[in-house]
Amino acid sequence: MGASHGSPPPAPPPALAPPLAALLEARNADPFAVLGLHRHGRKWLLRAIAPGARQVGVLDAGGQLLAVAEREHPDGLFLATLKARPEHYRLRIDWPGWSETVADAYAYGPLLEEADLQAFAEGRVRRPADLLGAHAMALAGVAGVRFAVWAPNARRVSVVGDFNRWDGRRHPMRLRHTGGVWEIFVPGVAPGARYKFELIGAHGEHLPLKADPLARQTERPPAEASVVAAPWRFAWHDEHWLANRAATPAVHAPIAIYEVHALSWQRDERGQMLDWDALAARLVPYVLAQGFTHIELLPVSEHPFGGSWGYQPLGMYAPTARLGPPEAFARFVDTCHVAGIGVIVDWVSAHFPTDAHGLQRFDGTALYEHEDPRKGFHLDWHTLIYNYGRHEVAAYLIGSALEWIERFHIDGLRVDAVASMLYLDYSRAEGEWLPNVHGGRENLEAAGFLRELNQLIARETPGVMVIAEESTAWPGVTAAIADGGLGFDFKWNMGWMHDTLEYMRRDPVHRRYHHGEIGFGLVYAFSERFILPLSHDEVVHGKGSLLARMPGDDWQRFANLRAYFGFMWAHPGKKLLFMGGEFAQRREWDHDGTLDWHLLEHLPHRGMQRLIADLNRVLVEEPALHQLDHRPEGFAWVTHEDAAHSVYAFLRYAEEAAPVLAVSNFTPEPRRGYRVGVPWGGYWRELVNTDSGHYGGANLGNGGGVHTVPVPSHGQSQSLELLLPPLATVLLRAELP
Repeated sequence: MGASHGSPPPAPPPALAPPLAALLEARNADPFAVLGLHRHGRKWLLRAIAPGARQVGVLDAGGQLLAVAEREHPDGLFLATLKARPEHYRLRIDWPGWSETVADAYAYGPLLEEADLQAFAEGRVRRPADLLGAHAMALAGVAGVRFAVWAPNARRVSVVGDFNRWDGRRHPMRLRHTGGVWEIFVPGVAPGARYKFELIGAHGEHLPLKADPLARQTERPPAEASVVAAPWRFAWHDEHWLANRAATPAVHAPIAIYEVHALSWQRDERGQMLDWDALAARLVPYVLAQGFTHIELLPVSEHPFGGSWGYQPLGMYAPTARLGPPEAFARFVDTCHVAGIGVIVDWVSAHFPTDAHGLQRFDGTALYEHEDPRKGFHLDWHTLIYNYGRHEVAAYLIGSALEWIERFHIDGLRVDAVASMLYLDYSRAEGEWLPNVHGGRENLEAAGFLRELNQLIARETPGVMVIAEESTAWPGVTAAIADGGLGFDFKWNMGWMHDTLEYMRRDPVHRRYHHGEIGFGLVYAFSERFILPLSHDEVVHGKGSLLARMPGDDWQRFANLRAYFGFMWAHPGKKLLFMGGEFAQRREWDHDGTLDWHLLEHLPHRGMQRLIADLNRVLVEEPALHQLDHRPEGFAWVTHEDAAHSVYAFLRYAEEAAPVLAVSNFTPEPRRGYRVGVPWGGYWRELVNTDSGHYGGANLGNGGGVHTVPVPSHGQSQSLELLLPPLATVLLRAELP
């Protein structure tokens, strides 16, 4: 066979020193030691990495070409030799078909202050998003973005994005050993750029690309990238609201909360989801007309799975992009405040999902979570539990809370699943949990974190409420920290919700045998500062709507629900109602759909809506119904023993205002001449009668009010003879001289 006449084989690439070889393999943990400008004897060497580039040139500040770099390695390593140190040089990179001129990311020294990194490591940084994350800025007159991320056990971290073709070789970061933070300033990157972090884990493994834990903006799911947020320059118009909030103790104020899942409240005329601006235009006037004082939003932190309703968040610093950019959410809050409506957000510090791009094993180790699944894994939700005892993790969560309050002017945080945080054996069998240092089941680190959070918010943002969803008998949830409590402002009264709904679902003929259920909440009503919740959890997972849980035919179901609402609004405690309840939604809530607004074409549903508006109006107007919600002197039984007639009657008091009498008849039989003892003689005006024809009832009542008669009853020298409508609650106020 003859000799081959083809081209000779290409020469092998030159052998590189290990640090340079590691650079091309995206494994160099100290890229600043080899990239950028470095002195070499009397000359200066400038090394750049640009995989896929045809040529790299070095320009001076005026744009004049100083040198053309030699290709040090065919995989994209370039080296230029310069006679003198250039000031403010640029790199001209010629890519196939186009060119760009950029400043060199490796021309900058350390970015973060050593003292700040030390404070971060010690848990003394309360707003870590000002330190970490992505910050658009200018250095030495060059615009770009400073990226920083906490990943102390990673072997190498790069920032990747559209600006470098998602190539982890292009922008490996500098490790700041103090704090375990990686940083880099990338010139030319602007707000709106998408990015993630590419990490090599503690054991040398390539990890899935990670979103920025402290990103202030994200892509719209199902996309997962973080987005460089623009510098915050929002113009607020709520100065009066904030000043009044700080000066008005919420515990004495009338509070009626409309709980909303923003993605399913309503659709536009084309069936499309409303964004924040459309919600501001529609939801705010609606809530104002209904008389609610606050909107509570199910979590709006960015979350990958919409079916979690936001309760499995990963973007703890970013409003979900499903509804618009962060500025649009701020406009929504601002619109609420200008209209006189407060905004509460559900905030999830109990757990986070296991999505690969999220926090789980962020740097190849259990960084945000516990290593041991007996402490770090939620069996119920298949999510991961934060390690509250780690300074940086506690700071991450506290910083998130402050971000919502300070950046977005939120008026309250409702902390989700507090019970799961407080108990190490929460939903765990024997052997599936680890005791605390004292051998107990209490999560001391979580309790300490919650106290620190509540103390900080109370001190730095007075008037902002922190509300616990806590379903156990943990003592002192709303007690002062100085007295050993957790320091929350309010606690959801889950026991009241369960007991009263259990009573209301019973056929009225059987209620006499369960009379204590609906009144049991008064046994402990003043042990904490409570919110009475009829929340989203009560209208999903086969439970049916509130209306569907009422017994009887359609008329009785509506009457039962109206009577229940009347009892609830008169009962001590702030009020919360999930959307749709105010007009008696018939079917369960569908988070992928919208409320059944067409029901308002029918009188019973319009009547329910009117009732809620009137109850809210009376709640605000009558100090007796809100001023002493948390104190026993604001409440007195008239009768809670009339099981035979299923009647409850009680009085609500204020410090310097007329008392209000509430009487509920939970049977379908009207009670004529029902005697109720009262502490004041004279005329008692009817404020609300849930059987009014205006609400769709039978219109039985007391003609607008009743005069007392000098007949003793219930320990009082005066009494009222009332007509108690069937399945109804009546509220009356004493007309004091």
